[in-house]
Amino acid sequence: MALPSFLRQIVGWLRAGYPEGVPSVDYIPLFALLGSQLTADEVKSIAAELEHSTDPDSAGAIRAAIKDVTRARPSESDIARVRARLAAGGWPLAPPRRASQWP
Repeated sequence: MALPSFLRQIVGWLRAGYPEGVPSVDYIPLFALLGSQLTADEVKSIAAELEHSTDPDSAGAIRAAIKDVTRARPSESDIARVRARLAAGGWPLAPPRRASQWP
């Protein structure tokens, strides 16, 4: 299924912030950050999109990271590191606007 435009935009920011791919050490803080701004279904949709465009080992690590976020919150310094990386790729400071929020 095609992603809604605002989720495609988020995937674009992720790819811009991590042009060489997301390192495994950033998966948990990344999905914790996304989970603080998106619904669980939206995070799963983004993860599925990333899984399809990565190698099988990374896809497994993405699935494991999403499960781990529910068990242990990453440190604030990890989240700050990921937020800074995404900001360098164009991630907005405010949560992304959904189509239903557009004027």
